[in-house]
Amino acid sequence: MPVRLGVDGSPEILLVTSRTTRRWIVPKGWRMKDRKDAEAAAIEAFEEAGVVGRVSDTPAGSYSYWKRMADHFVLCEVTLYLLEVERQLDSWAEKDERRSQWFKLADAADLVDEPELRSAIRNLSAEGLDRAALSARIAAPV
Repeated sequence: MPVRLGVDGSPEILLVTSRTTRRWIVPKGWRMKDRKDAEAAAIEAFEEAGVVGRVSDTPAGSYSYWKRMADHFVLCEVTLYLLEVERQLDSWAEKDERRSQWFKLADAADLVDEPELRSAIRNLSAEGLDRAALSARIAAPV
């Protein structure tokens, strides 16, 4: 979950649209061989949203959803990691395939379809994600 503190100091989360259904989601992907899950999450956020920052080693939540394949659906279990975004590039691999936009946490929770993802975003809001709380949850730069 790419997060930052907005100009007013309130936490924001970056959502992207899925490529097929165009619904709002967080950047995510499949596990990567020889990569820790948190590192893979940061790589996916880079590819899908062009963001670079520091990722937490500790999961910030999880959710499940049905992924639409060509001829069937697959139940996917997603582990969420916080990525404290330091910058967003002007160009990245999937920029022309997705929309990306920063939202206040409450707005983002209202926009995502998956109930468990909605809850995970609302939990961030309930925790009072300020600079100290964010820094306490994040590890080394990726």
